[in-house]
Amino acid sequence: MAEPLLFLPGLFCDARVFATQMTALGRDMSVMIAPTSTHERIEEMASEILSAAPMKFALVGQCLGGAVALEVLRRAPERVTRIALIGATPLADTPQDAAARETQIVSIKAGRLEDVVRENVSKGWFVGGNTRNDGITKVITMARANGTDATVRQLRAFQRRKDQQGTSRKIKQPVLVMCGDEDGVTPRKRHEFMAELIPYAKLEVVQGAGHVPLLDQPQATTELLRSFMRQPLVLR
Repeated sequence: MAEPLLFLPGLFCDARVFATQMTALGRDMSVMIAPTSTHERIEEMASEILSAAPMKFALVGQCLGGAVALEVLRRAPERVTRIALIGATPLADTPQDAAARETQIVSIKAGRLEDVVRENVSKGWFVGGNTRNDGITKVITMARANGTDATVRQLRAFQRRKDQQGTSRKIKQPVLVMCGDEDGVTPRKRHEFMAELIPYAKLEVVQGAGHVPLLDQPQATTELLRSFMRQPLVLR
């Protein structure tokens, strides 16, 4: 049996973004979820996760969850067996991105949560057609359920994230870098850069998916994760 698998959801999301993957993979291994809306600092989230997680575990981080996963790995590399990064980046926010998030935070605090989320997810998060509409609805539903405070904490944490290129270069565990071929938020070239940065990373591009292949192509994403978890562990 594979080691326990810990899922870390991305911006505006919660456990429901991994619903298909957790249901399918949970038949073969222990699966867990850690929230990414409890603190305004990724470092605090990482500390909380490490205090509650098993001694050894694998990580799957999506978007913001990828940033949290890299911080967990930086702090306790001996406890992480392997890591999958989906729609993630090791880079910090640019000044322009940080300023844009500040504007979003102000708008959310003013009562425009759904407007801010809808504007974000309508830009490169999903491919066209019904899948796009369904994905947008699901993310808005998650953000609405989580509420203003939790969403602001996520934005603030993402805004304040540190550059993890140094951490990425030192990773000795197996790494899966996954992205949608139509990701308009973290384009394929950025994922290629990250995969080249990490010594033993493998890049998988999900066809017909945007920034959240978990929802655009849930079955394909699940099979990639299943294959990754079945690979023998080879620590460098």
